[in-house]
Amino acid sequence: MGKLSTPDWIKEGYDSPAEYAKAHGSKLEKSTKKKTATKVKSGSSENQDKEKTFKIRKCPKCGSNKVNVVLTGEEGKSTREWECKKCKWRGKDIGEKELTEEQFMKYLDENGEEVA
Repeated sequence: MGKLSTPDWIKEGYDSPAEYAKAHGSKLEKSTKKKTATKVKSGSSENQDKEKTFKIRKCPKCGSNKVNVVLTGEEGKSTREWECKKCKWRGKDIGEKELTEEQFMKYLDENGEEVA
């Protein structure tokens, strides 16, 4: 299976392949011809509301972000727990913080993480 890529009609901001084909003068099958809403501009508030977010997990005891998942129990009946590498806390209730992409990049810079 080859690598998937985003279709041109999405990249150019059209709502459907039929709308894209109409704008570019191509013909499509009747099954793909449907009326859709108008083209969404890239600077609209709708796109800004869908900004990508990132979740950071933190230890509820010491606040460290050095937490890992630990599977316990028998095979097929395992349960998931969290373990803090700093204070050795173990439990099921982990703290989560949701950041925007800009906040996440700042967080990575502050913690000395490499960004490729």
